[in-house]
Amino acid sequence: MSEFTDVPERAGTRQWLGLAVLLLPTVLLFLSMTVLFLATPYIAADLSPSSGELLWVNDIYGFVMAGFLVTMGTLGDRLGRRRLLLAGAALFGAASVLAAFAPGPELLIAARALMGLGAAAVMPATLSLITTMFRDERQRATAIGLWAAAVSAGVALGPLLGGLLLASLWWGAAMLIGVPVMLLVLLAVPVLVPEYRAPRAGRLDPVSVALSLAALLPFVYGVKKLAETGIAAEPVLTLLAGVVFAVVFVRRQLRLADPLLDVRLFANRTFSGSLGVYMLAAIALGGVYLLFTQYLQLVAAQSPLAAGLWILPAALALVVVSTVTPALARRLRPATVIAVGLALSTVGYLTLTQVGSVAGLALLVIGFYILYPGIAPAMALIPGLVIGAAPPEKAGAASAVNSTASDLGVALGVALLGSVGTAVYRGGMSEADGAAGETLSGALSVAETLPADIAESTVAAAREAFTQGLNAAAGIAAALSAAGAVLAVVLLRRIPAGATSVPDDVVVELSERSEPSAVSA
Repeated sequence: MSEFTDVPERAGTRQWLGLAVLLLPTVLLFLSMTVLFLATPYIAADLSPSSGELLWVNDIYGFVMAGFLVTMGTLGDRLGRRRLLLAGAALFGAASVLAAFAPGPELLIAARALMGLGAAAVMPATLSLITTMFRDERQRATAIGLWAAAVSAGVALGPLLGGLLLASLWWGAAMLIGVPVMLLVLLAVPVLVPEYRAPRAGRLDPVSVALSLAALLPFVYGVKKLAETGIAAEPVLTLLAGVVFAVVFVRRQLRLADPLLDVRLFANRTFSGSLGVYMLAAIALGGVYLLFTQYLQLVAAQSPLAAGLWILPAALALVVVSTVTPALARRLRPATVIAVGLALSTVGYLTLTQVGSVAGLALLVIGFYILYPGIAPAMALIPGLVIGAAPPEKAGAASAVNSTASDLGVALGVALLGSVGTAVYRGGMSEADGAAGETLSGALSVAETLPADIAESTVAAAREAFTQGLNAAAGIAAALSAAGAVLAVVLLRRIPAGATSVPDDVVVELSERSEPSAVSA
């Protein structure tokens, strides 16, 4: 049963308070992806994990979340979005306590995986509940802009908050952040946020759930492994397995009367075009962001906390632009606003192609301060376009697809552009032996064992090779960002100024076309 029949046409105090509560877990979920970056050395010293276990401590959270988003988003449509959000919040909070006091790496990895599962339940529910709480299109656009700002705030605050907690407490305190937040969610959401469940939910197909996981989990794992090892048998075979299961999944959805994910949504130009623009922007940013933070610490010799402080102004600018973007989209077509933002990002990426290894910090920061706020219009408008292009009863699934596209885009960016940077680095350090020829951090470690004059030349050469890799990756990111701007203009131009979704008649047409003629298999 849906309680949203009682939601007023224009949001009042209750709806805005409900939004504030929903933004808290949104910040937390993305904060949890980055908060451990600074805590990794402390975890290594305390729990003595292997190198592989240490990687999984950081990666397993995002890996599980990305793999389960589509399933959880669809379950929310069928079982109740608020119900699933509350279940995910309870799981996330309990797993956070387990992670904070984990006596060994195995339990910490398992707890982080459970946190990722809880996050997968919460994430699509927050966005889909927001879109149904706010019926007025302008208010909905503002609410989604604030949601996008919360995402950025979580990413930016993770390293900073982690550094502050490590300075006074222990690494487990970074895990306990989620407990009071999720407790507040459990208490406030039932009061402020009404339930929504699709009126024609249909039955759940367990085979489709299994196939979706068999497609997404190997694909996400393969992308992450590709970033670590480069092109090798394991990641390539894993990616191929994910693609094969994805094909089987799609074919089954086309035959079912009640599909887990209605793949016919991709026939909608706004839905597929928005996702394409979002993925291009995410791929560009994901790879360059990684190299940018490494440059700050390894080339410009900034401490982790100082690096976080350099990022903070850009993150604040992104929050501001995300907030004002809906107002701009009332006067200009959303396609124009998104395209101008991505064009600005393209200028920022091109600026990074000119950064040098000596005294390059100023130009690096300028380029990042240009490119980072440039993605804000896409972050603020595209979720609304994606969800608005789907029938209301499928908003949870659409929200999950939007989040999955973003996560996969970032992962692909890290893998592809990170590999470009690594290849350029190794080419520039081809005469170096061992770890110095593999990574910049390896070269810095090797330099500590060398005589002063040789160490200085080794570090200079390694930093120059790394910077050239950053330049090359930034050039590719500029091309991707420019392609995203063009795609936005071509595919989203039908949406008029003042609208944040595809026109209603197109949604109705798609909804009618989405009804398959076959019976459930």
